[in-house]
Amino acid sequence: MASAAVRDELLCSICLSTYTDPVMLRCGHNFCRVCIHRVLDTQDEAGVYSCPECREESQERPALMRCLALCNIMENFLITPPTQTEAGIFCTYCVDSPVAAAKSCLMCEASLCEKHLRVHSKSAEHVLCEPRANLENRKCSVHKKILEYYCTEDATCICVSCSLAGEHRGHRVEMLDEASEKKKERLRNVLQKLTTRREETEERVRSLEERRRKAQEKASGEAERVTALCRDIRRRLVDLEKRVLSEISRQEKGESFLFSTLIQKLEIQKDELSRKMRHMEELCNMTDPLTVLQEPDKGDLCDPEDTGGHDGGDWDTGGHDGGDGDTEGHDGGDGDTGGHDGGDGDTGGHGELLHDVGGPDVAVISDTLHTLCDIITDIRRRIYVEDPVDILLDVNTAANNICISDDLKTATRTGKNKNRPETAERFQDCQVMSSQRFSSGRHYWDVEIRRSGVWRVGMCYPSIDRRGQQSYIGDNNKSWCLWRFYDQYSVIHDSKEIRFPPYIISNKRFRICLDYEAGRLSFYELCDPIRHLHTFTASFTEPLHAALRVYDSAVTISRERTGWEKPS
Repeated sequence: MASAAVRDELLCSICLSTYTDPVMLRCGHNFCRVCIHRVLDTQDEAGVYSCPECREESQERPALMRCLALCNIMENFLITPPTQTEAGIFCTYCVDSPVAAAKSCLMCEASLCEKHLRVHSKSAEHVLCEPRANLENRKCSVHKKILEYYCTEDATCICVSCSLAGEHRGHRVEMLDEASEKKKERLRNVLQKLTTRREETEERVRSLEERRRKAQEKASGEAERVTALCRDIRRRLVDLEKRVLSEISRQEKGESFLFSTLIQKLEIQKDELSRKMRHMEELCNMTDPLTVLQEPDKGDLCDPEDTGGHDGGDWDTGGHDGGDGDTEGHDGGDGDTGGHDGGDGDTGGHGELLHDVGGPDVAVISDTLHTLCDIITDIRRRIYVEDPVDILLDVNTAANNICISDDLKTATRTGKNKNRPETAERFQDCQVMSSQRFSSGRHYWDVEIRRSGVWRVGMCYPSIDRRGQQSYIGDNNKSWCLWRFYDQYSVIHDSKEIRFPPYIISNKRFRICLDYEAGRLSFYELCDPIRHLHTFTASFTEPLHAALRVYDSAVTISRERTGWEKPS
């Protein structure tokens, strides 16, 4: 029948039972949420996910969409009793052809159609009920009488004989209808609570999904920001490289031209010297003394060592302005002129020019490379947003058993009462906060623990209590802190403590980062590399002050930027 077919459509193909919290895959097939989760969990290792019905595959774990229409159908199906035809209950007396039963008689243990019901006995003993296939469970198994009462002590249905003379004699009993209504009322209350819990759970799921979406969006935005920053760094480094290489190339070309000019001049000089040498060799090879002596002296017979200071003659060798034969302090070199030490044929003027050429101008190149400092400064400014804030402790808030250093940077517990005036803003015990307040922007500050022991560092609202344990930073909803209790580290807010594994922290320098608009207060350990410890998220409603609590330790706020980079 059609109703049976509909019932079959409401069966999960995995567990073969009616759907429980049905969800739908992208392909359109429906399953119980728990059933399909188990199937997908088994497919995690393979890395390929497929629908149990159509085997459609995907590389990513498919998202499960709650099928609201099917959920509504299931809820109506579960609370609506099956009709006579759906239950398949037929009249006991219509033997020729099946006729749907209208009622069942508990006394007769028979089901009756409308026709037979009209002639059925109307006596009180014949109790009629909705059509049922099994009427045996409506009677007492001991006395074979109709179950009419409910024993509240034994939580079981009983007959009249059980209540009068049976094992339930003397027990408190109720009529079935009365007991049923009471149970229904309890079930309705539980159902209401469960409905409320389910709605709260669904709301939490929606909230977590929204937070996950925002976290993904923020991560995507940070990734884009870092990508853009690195792209800009690469572009500026490439531009700087081009500028430096261009400067080196310009200097190399200038020096190459200078060397070429000097080489060309020396080549001319060398050719002239070769010509004179050939002429002298010819004179030396002549046998006629008269010809040798009659050859006019044009300077060819001058001693090369006497040419160091000539100005403009055929033997001018470098621009010295000396007289004939002035050698200006020779040091025994063969033909060296102008005071140089022993170079064959090297000339004074050109030697000085060569001495001045020492390769690329490193100072100019270094000055260009110093642009890196500007790039790094700009990058740090874009990463840090701001420099570390200069935190100063407010003596007006310091407890009388706290000693504040002259530079307002260090807090130490002291056994001597400081006898400061008692005011409403002064803490009663071991605590102090900063004079600076932050109501916007991104800031960070560092602390250094001078003596190990017990301490707390964090931030608080100015409206924090100043008396009693509720004033301790972290032990109220107006403050957040990192706490060290000897070898145990924790973070605390509103008296809720999150402990770190023992000995996970070994450093004595810490950083507190505030992003006011984003509602984030983060704690870091200043090790190498810097290590994130915990981030509180909140919607800040007041300005925030830095706060310290010291017991047997000394806490100092760093005066300078540390060598660790601030996380973005």
